[in-house]
Amino acid sequence: MATPRLQDIPLLPGSPRRLSPRAVARGGQGLKQGQQYLKVLAPRAPGLQGSSNHDTSQLPGEECSQGSSVINNYLDTNEPVSSGARVSRMHFYDNQRKVDYVLAYHYRKRGAHPSQGLPGQSLAIVSNGETGKEPPAGGSQDIELGRLDALEEERREQRDEFEHNLMEAGLELEKDLESKSQGSIFVRIHAPWQVLAREAEFLKIKVPTKKKMYEIKSEGCIAKKFNEILQKLSSPLKPRVPEHSNNKMKNLSYPFSREKMYLYNIQDKDTFFDNATRSRIVHEILKRTACSRANNTMGINSLIANNIYEAAYPLHDGEYDSPGDDMNDRKLLYQEWARYGVFYKFQPIDLIRKYFGEKIGLYFAWLGLYTSFLIPSSVIGVIVFLYGCATIEEDIPSKEMCDQQNAFTMCPLCDKSCDYWNLSSACGTARASHLFDNPATVFFSIFMALWATMFLENWKRLQMRLGYFWDLTGIEEEEEHSRPEYETKVREKMLKQSDKSVVQKLGTNMTESEDEDDDEDKLSWRDRFPGYLINFVSILFMIALTFSIVFAVIVYRITVAAALSLNKDTRSNVRVTVTATAVIINLVVILILDEIYGAVAKWLTKIEVPKTEQTFEERLILKAFLLKFVNAYSPIFYVAFFKGRFVGRPGSYVYVFNDYRMEECAPGGCLMELCIQLSIIMLGKQLIQNNIFEIGVPKLKKLFRKLKDETEPGETDSAHSKHSEQWDRDYSLEPYTGLTPEYMEMIIQFGFVTLFVASFPLAPVFALLNNVIEVRLDAKKFVTELRRPDAVRTKDIGIWFDILSGIGKFSVISNAFVIAVTSDFIPRLVYQYAYSHNGTLHGFVNHTLSFFNVSQLKEGTQPENSQFDEEVQFCRFKDYREPPWAPNPYEFSKQYWSVLSARLAFVIIFQNLVMFLSVLVDWMIPDIPTDISDQIKKEKGLLVDFFLKEEHEKLKLMDEPAPSRQGGAHHSRRSRAASSAPSSRSQPGSIASSGSQHTNV
Repeated sequence: MATPRLQDIPLLPGSPRRLSPRAVARGGQGLKQGQQYLKVLAPRAPGLQGSSNHDTSQLPGEECSQGSSVINNYLDTNEPVSSGARVSRMHFYDNQRKVDYVLAYHYRKRGAHPSQGLPGQSLAIVSNGETGKEPPAGGSQDIELGRLDALEEERREQRDEFEHNLMEAGLELEKDLESKSQGSIFVRIHAPWQVLAREAEFLKIKVPTKKKMYEIKSEGCIAKKFNEILQKLSSPLKPRVPEHSNNKMKNLSYPFSREKMYLYNIQDKDTFFDNATRSRIVHEILKRTACSRANNTMGINSLIANNIYEAAYPLHDGEYDSPGDDMNDRKLLYQEWARYGVFYKFQPIDLIRKYFGEKIGLYFAWLGLYTSFLIPSSVIGVIVFLYGCATIEEDIPSKEMCDQQNAFTMCPLCDKSCDYWNLSSACGTARASHLFDNPATVFFSIFMALWATMFLENWKRLQMRLGYFWDLTGIEEEEEHSRPEYETKVREKMLKQSDKSVVQKLGTNMTESEDEDDDEDKLSWRDRFPGYLINFVSILFMIALTFSIVFAVIVYRITVAAALSLNKDTRSNVRVTVTATAVIINLVVILILDEIYGAVAKWLTKIEVPKTEQTFEERLILKAFLLKFVNAYSPIFYVAFFKGRFVGRPGSYVYVFNDYRMEECAPGGCLMELCIQLSIIMLGKQLIQNNIFEIGVPKLKKLFRKLKDETEPGETDSAHSKHSEQWDRDYSLEPYTGLTPEYMEMIIQFGFVTLFVASFPLAPVFALLNNVIEVRLDAKKFVTELRRPDAVRTKDIGIWFDILSGIGKFSVISNAFVIAVTSDFIPRLVYQYAYSHNGTLHGFVNHTLSFFNVSQLKEGTQPENSQFDEEVQFCRFKDYREPPWAPNPYEFSKQYWSVLSARLAFVIIFQNLVMFLSVLVDWMIPDIPTDISDQIKKEKGLLVDFFLKEEHEKLKLMDEPAPSRQGGAHHSRRSRAASSAPSSRSQPGSIASSGSQHTNV
């Protein structure tokens, strides 16, 4: 069979298409089976580029038709390179081409032995596309690689094809030799200017024009003076970083176009695109480059999923803790942002965005705004708590409960072993309940509902402002490629339902056939139905499991309370012991189920087989949030709305397993217990899960990875030579897994702050203290412990805003029911204005207690060995029921129905009032700041004027006579070079030398 020529291979393998089967059979001709001989040239002088003047008419891969292998330039690093040669650890070994991306893989081979080389020899391969070049005499040696096993051989071939396709797309590669029996290999990728320009135009990346920064005018003199004073006062809190986007100055930007190069201020091609943009461009090429040997998989993500490569990541900008005065963005972020010592400073959001990209920049901007909004809510919460402390002595109901002269004899709390008791013994609980159950909590609940609305509105405004300064306005949604799992599922479907002709269409990738068989190239609802069914059943099962655990904890509380009541020594502390231990059990269960539910949500989302990564992420977020929401809040919902509601009454109690009475609220109500439950769960999650796990687990993983690398055979001999390279140091860091855990952590905290704030006004205070640490903890993790994430452009925070908005609206309902049902606010109001003789709360406690004739207790439930001095005829219990001497004894009284009506009316009034105020706040605060909307319009006009001016100057230069044009030769040459630079594109497959990458426009 004839070897295919390069013309059979599409010119741009970076385009989204599948390779033909003929494109697979290249790169192996001329070699013995199972062997590969690498020609090693003698090392050249540092900085010399052997490819600076090579013939680009012959493309890589063309040598396959001649039966000869590619001869690359190699740098023998066995001979030490002088310190002057390796000026940067972020460049190729030529010190000129910057490393924009790194691919890493682990290889293993059998029986590898160099024929004449020294053991432990390390070589670097610079793939520059040279062909047919013979090494100098006496300067080469043959390294024979042993025969690999079948799987490793297949992976090697797939890597070779993928890297060949990357070179065809214009990228330049440098990689290490596989000189040991096994180890890690790094493929360094550099994008030359032609590739950067092509992809920047394709991605519509906005870049600064020649138009200098223009000033953004303030709205008025008063606002201007106020801003100046505020800037002076806050100057000590600002980080000492260069201002990349001043709030008053902005560059005029325009999407990059190779036909309009004269518009841009291109002073140096190597620095025109920053590192984050360069890595983003390379990542886009990696995502859409196909590999036919790997089942026509598309992109680097598919290859990583199939273990062809182990990792792919951009490089950090040097070390964050390097000695000396040399400064890079990573070191600057560490010093001014990622240390606990600078917790009081503002975040350098623009530098974060420049280094990590817009998606991570928006997260930290949102987290910073949320943390700053917690300051006023914390102040108001502390005031509400202090108000409760100050008025505790004036609270009439708690005074009546603590007055021993009232002598309210209460019914036994359990059967047989429990005795009658005086209400005054619960004095401490009643006084503590007043700290959180007072009229100020109603005001605070309304305030927090409006606070949530104002927070979301201000975030929309900040998001628009950042989008304007970051040139995110008007960006289009980028077309996403299918996930590897989706492609595999579609391929399996086509293999099952189609004949050989359809299978052949899948390999040839003909556009017409794809249009005809569009329905067959995607999954229908019938294909997804089993996954949806498993998701539905599994989620219902997980929710039922959570409720079952809550019920198990209830049974634990009931049984332990009954057991402790049998012992006289522990009888007095039954309620405290049971409450504390049950809350701790709930906390431990929540922490365990959180980890389980996170893994289950990911597994369920994979079963659904979403098409794109964005769809996968959104569905994963919804499932994880639903399960974790139910897990975190179900014990709190039980205490708030269900505990004590189904107890029954003396003589007719509700029993669990026919032996244990349902638990009831404390004499002061369930609000105090709700506060304890909420505070312990919230603080426990923040302290254990959010901080200890985030700090401890990454350190343990890093230690385990380090021990594994040290004990890995075949790598220890050259470890000393790799530690100094930036790509090796970054490889030892933890991979970036996304922002979902960070957002989820804050969203659950946002629920704790808003949903039950009426029962725990100090929740914003503890959230604020946690977030001050959380910001620096996340910052340190991103800067020092994680590989550099890919820069992702996005206009907003996505589905998280909808979840926040939903929690804010649900918090209005939950707080309305907490105030109406859980607290005594409504019963006190009804008594004061409907039943009190003097308009005060005197007699309120007696009003809420009903009578029961102890002679009507069921046989065997009476107290044994009662310690009361006098015989008890009637005992009291907290409920609104008719007395024993009434015509309908123990039925609900009129007071009960009055209080119930008032509670329902309060819920309706409170909900509608707060919703109306929220809508009013939403209407009063525009989503787009006025100055930003004016500046967007102004920028369009400035852009048109700038275009006309530049076009006029260009036409003027073209119409000038020859002598005059020679007088301005320098400017003319510069304009022509700028305008013609895009058209001088190298042929696909030719790799430009690094010596040509430093010419200025």
